[in-house]
Amino acid sequence: MRNSHNITITESDTFSTDDETTWSLPGAVVGFVAWLLALGIPCLMYGPNTLFFFIYTWPFFLALLPVAIVAGIALHSLMNGRLFLSMTSTLLTVGLMFGALFMWLLG
Repeated sequence: MRNSHNITITESDTFSTDDETTWSLPGAVVGFVAWLLALGIPCLMYGPNTLFFFIYTWPFFLALLPVAIVAGIALHSLMNGRLFLSMTSTLLTVGLMFGALFMWLLG
């Protein structure tokens, strides 16, 4: 015979779910826009000759696209859906990633 107790669930013991969700679409859009802006900053700083630099190094910068999108989603969810704060932190994070990669490739 089993040595167990009967478990009764009353209405006060029901499981409550948190209905607040942070959607990932705004974070993904912010990450993509931050990636586009970071891609344009070297062109604004160094002029149109930057495109010749991008011809040989485009796989590195293209590899940062999913990283920027995931960073946007992660920062948006960590900031509890506050769009202005997550936009600022995503722009700063993606800009720093691009800057580090650009300076590493320049030597």
